[in-house]
Amino acid sequence: MASSQPLPQPLRDALDNLLGERFSTAQAVREHHGRDESLYDPVLPDAVAYAHSVEDISAILKLCHEHRVPVIPYGSGSSLEGHLLAVQGGISLDVSRMDQVLSFQPEDLSITVQPGITRKALNEYLRTSGLFFPIDPGADASIGGMCATRASGTNAVRYGTMRENVLGLNAVLADGRLLRSGSKAKKSSAGYDLARLFIGSEGTLGVISEVTLKLHPQPEAISAAVCSFDSVEGAVQTVIETIQLGIAVARAELVDRLAIQALNHYSKLTLQESPTLFLEFHGNAASVAEQAKTVQDLAASNDGMDFKWATQQEERNRLWSARHNALFAFLQLKPGCRALSTDVCVPLSKLADCVSATEQDLRQSYLPAPIFGHVGDGNFHVCLLLDPNNPAELAEAERLNHAIVHRALAAGGTCTGEHGVGLHKIDFLVEEHGQVAIDTMRAIKQALDPLNQMNPGKIFRQLG
Repeated sequence: MASSQPLPQPLRDALDNLLGERFSTAQAVREHHGRDESLYDPVLPDAVAYAHSVEDISAILKLCHEHRVPVIPYGSGSSLEGHLLAVQGGISLDVSRMDQVLSFQPEDLSITVQPGITRKALNEYLRTSGLFFPIDPGADASIGGMCATRASGTNAVRYGTMRENVLGLNAVLADGRLLRSGSKAKKSSAGYDLARLFIGSEGTLGVISEVTLKLHPQPEAISAAVCSFDSVEGAVQTVIETIQLGIAVARAELVDRLAIQALNHYSKLTLQESPTLFLEFHGNAASVAEQAKTVQDLAASNDGMDFKWATQQEERNRLWSARHNALFAFLQLKPGCRALSTDVCVPLSKLADCVSATEQDLRQSYLPAPIFGHVGDGNFHVCLLLDPNNPAELAEAERLNHAIVHRALAAGGTCTGEHGVGLHKIDFLVEEHGQVAIDTMRAIKQALDPLNQMNPGKIFRQLG
């Protein structure tokens, strides 16, 4: 898929002079930057440039713009839809070394960071402040990458996604100009919301260089629970009733029977092997106890059983660590396999029907495929495990994926709740939004990146 055209020698010389050892064409470095966590085979960039500052980003983009060479922004390499693959060659622009906190305003519940800082490093910085940043995709992703893919995670049901937790950001455009958007204020009516334009842009409009984030107080009390059910339907119905009653549950995660088997084996747990909810409640001691008791009653009315509490931090950490490591656990179900992970999100009222119909589809397939997800906000995943070198298995996985996505779209949902479009969901995006919306997105892309330099081949099949 990658371009066979070598980098122009003047560009090589200019980047070498600018960056020195931070510019590399070494095979090992290119291989590291030519793969992500997707099903796709590696596609290597022609070279890798490491930025230490916004001035570096600007200078690199100006040079690449002058020589019409593609640029693929790179953070931690944890994306799932082929976002990082250099399908038209070019430069991988690595911002992982831009990992500093620029300013911290605890009284305003905000912090400004460089794009390469990871979510775990950020929360470690905040650990003694009484505040935390709640967005937690399973991987230790970079904040810039989380913005670019509009990430969320297990806490989204209470705290929202990156869209709700970014106050403002700066980005460097394809020609090297610096764009500032948003502010540290909680609201603004000042013109177009350009910050949100870059949230979910997947590196196709520019390189995010600075982000101001909304922070949240660490809850006074936290309680986690695990509850088993006879059926996936009972588990999902419990979550729906919890949300409809206005209970501010912080996390509501579904794992089906096969997923529990994998987690037990991989993380050395002893959970009952049946459809299960992982729940967490945040607040003060009294509110947490009241919320938990109400949800326990709802679970019992939906054939929930064996409600177990994890009130100690060590127990909670073990539980959520197992959940975040789910992908690695699932891969052990079929040694040597790769995973195609679906990512649909549907209105809460349609969730039980969609999950149940998906479960029926999977029972009729020979591929192992655990169901799991953030059902508190209608987002669920199927991890389709296959041998990518087996055409029959790849075709079966894509058949199931198409059925899951089309069902979600028919229910008024989306083809991607948090992973993004990348390479894999381009056609679904047209089906979801319609041609007028796609043409509008293309027009924005054309206005900001007329040479189609920024991460080409993602979101759209072609620019024109």
